[in-house]
Amino acid sequence: MQFNPVNLRKTILEMAFKGQSVHIGCAFSLVEICAVLYRSILNLGDKTPRALDRDYLVMSKGHGVMAQYACMRELDWLSEQDIHHYFGEGTELKGLAEYNVPGLEVSSGSLGHGLSVGVGLALGSLKKNENRRIFCIVGDGEMNEGSIWEGIIFASHFKLHNFFLIVDENSFQAMGSTKEVMDMGDIRLKLEAFGFTALNVDGHNEKDLLKAINQLLDTHDGKPKALVAKTVKGYGVSFMAANNIWHYTRLTNETYQAAINELERKKL
Repeated sequence: MQFNPVNLRKTILEMAFKGQSVHIGCAFSLVEICAVLYRSILNLGDKTPRALDRDYLVMSKGHGVMAQYACMRELDWLSEQDIHHYFGEGTELKGLAEYNVPGLEVSSGSLGHGLSVGVGLALGSLKKNENRRIFCIVGDGEMNEGSIWEGIIFASHFKLHNFFLIVDENSFQAMGSTKEVMDMGDIRLKLEAFGFTALNVDGHNEKDLLKAINQLLDTHDGKPKALVAKTVKGYGVSFMAANNIWHYTRLTNETYQAAINELERKKL
C-alpha cells in the first residue's frame, strides 16, 4: 500500500535522526491524515508538485511538515538524498514548511498564518472559476491564534465551499496540554457556530478518515467544511505516544533504533 503509515513514520524518524531535529511527535499525529489525503483525496494533476490544476494542501501547522515530506518522498518529489540531508547545511528542507520547496504551498513557521493564506487561495480559485479544492491542516494548539478565527469568519462569510479545514486535535501544544494552556472546548461545535459544516473523526483510522472526508465533500450546502481529527501526539511509537517531551527532544542512537525496531515489528 502506498503511503503506508509505518513506512512514513520510519521516514520521519530517519529525517529527524539525520538532521538532529525536533517535532517528531507533532509529525507522527499527522501521518494517517496525510496518507489518506495523498492516496485517495487530493487531485495532483499531472502528479508534479506544481501542477497547474492541482488541489492545494496548505500545512498551516508548519512544524508537522516531516509528515508531508514523507509523503512527498513516496511521490518521488523528494529524493533519498533530500531525506538523508534533512536540516543539513545547504538543504532546502528545513524544520518548518517553506513555499520554496515544490509541493509545499505556504511558508508556515509562524502559527495561525497558513489558514488565512488558504482561504485567500480558496476565494481566488472561486473568482477564477477553477475546479480546485483547498485543504488546510492546523493544530488544535494553533487554534488559540486570533488570526485563525478571522480566517474562519472570512471563509464562512464568502461561502468558500471549496475550502476544507482539518484540525489535528492531539491535545498538546509546545508548552503543555491544550487544556492547561488554553482550553478550546468542543472545536467542532465552535466551527459549526462560525458557519462551517463539521465532523469529528478518529484521526488514526484511515477508513474512518476517508469516509468522513468524502461525506463532507459530498455535502453541497455552500458552506466551508471542517474535520476535527482526534489524534495522539507521537502516535505509532509507544514511548513517544502522548508524551509531549517529543515536541522538542532529539533522537539518540538508542532511541532512534528503539523506535525503528518497534515500527518494524508492526510490519510483521
